[in-house]
Amino acid sequence: MKTHRAIYISNTDDKPKLINDICLGLIFEELSLLKHALFSEITLNKFIEEEILHGQYNVVTDTKNSLLNSSEGERKKALLNHIISQNPDCIIADNIFGNLDIEKQGIIEQTFTELSYETLIIQITNRKEEILPFIKNTYKLEGETLVVYNIEELNHEKRSSSFVEALPQPYRSFSENINPLVKFNNVSVKYNDRPILNNISWEIKRGEFWQLIGANGSGKSTILSMIYGDNPKAYGQDITLFGVKKGSGESVWDLKKKIGYFSSEMLRGFKRLDAIGNMIVSGFFDSVGLYKEPTKEQIKITEQWLHVLKMYDIRKQNFLELSKGHQRLVLIARAMVKHPPLLILDEPTNGLDDFDAQLFSELINKIANETDTAILYVSHRKEAGLNPSFIYKLIPNLSGSTGKQEII
Repeated sequence: MKTHRAIYISNTDDKPKLINDICLGLIFEELSLLKHALFSEITLNKFIEEEILHGQYNVVTDTKNSLLNSSEGERKKALLNHIISQNPDCIIADNIFGNLDIEKQGIIEQTFTELSYETLIIQITNRKEEILPFIKNTYKLEGETLVVYNIEELNHEKRSSSFVEALPQPYRSFSENINPLVKFNNVSVKYNDRPILNNISWEIKRGEFWQLIGANGSGKSTILSMIYGDNPKAYGQDITLFGVKKGSGESVWDLKKKIGYFSSEMLRGFKRLDAIGNMIVSGFFDSVGLYKEPTKEQIKITEQWLHVLKMYDIRKQNFLELSKGHQRLVLIARAMVKHPPLLILDEPTNGLDDFDAQLFSELINKIANETDTAILYVSHRKEAGLNPSFIYKLIPNLSGSTGKQEII
């Protein structure tokens, strides 16, 4: 029987070095004698770079599409099929389930389970719930040393509350009479004759905490772009945002003043050297980074948020020096400084380890409990510890996704 292994890591661990050491046989000596393959975003990025620079399409999807123009689910499936065709003795599997919906997670788990009978699997993950069920040997990094780790120990670890100070009061009050904030009435959308949404009717009211779920490609991003972005498909539809019919004259910038927005993709490639405090106060101006002089009132509210996050003493530290998890806390504060009627969270915990995801969830729950800001959390993941009050599910159909409210 194969001795499959899982290595449970945090966002502070040096994952690229760990992967390199595993590939060289420095972690598990027997791997130096085995033909191995790496199932990882690292590998995908190399193939995509070859497509861009040299026009080489070594890995293609089932639809014969390039990796660059494919969804995350299609990319992972294509890479795994390519690896299987190479017939390796060992697969190093990094972040297997990232960005995949529930159905595709089940398919990829079944594929690895079948592979495990003949192929050694070394899994790297930062979420305990994602450890493959056939793996019984788990490890974690302590410094640069790999140690045996009983994953059940993590289930019994308890932390005290991280955020004890009250949230700042609203900077400016928007009209109390606007309710619902968002209303879709029989909204249908097609792209190139391909139905995406079919008769979506949905309301988000002041202070409500919603999660929007659905399979990859079901239309979640389309709905977001019609609320927050300038998607032309929204015009001519029966959509009302903050009491104003979409297309009746309000600009996308007018809308963004009333929406706080966070996406896990916001800082991809971000290299600006901004202080933590400046990143938060920039939320008043809907910019990422500070380009205008804030008022005394704006500075005061920013300082209150810094105290909530326990970052006041490091407010002048470079934002990029923070961990991924703490960067996201700062960006949530940035989204909330103007106390918007609506806060949108687009795949907010993607890439976070268990500890940082718990920290993030605690802050969002605090916002839900202490403010009248409505929250729209968009993710296929039902994050442990995050407590939405309502779920709206998109159900894919040939005629476009329909929607229904699920009972929690």
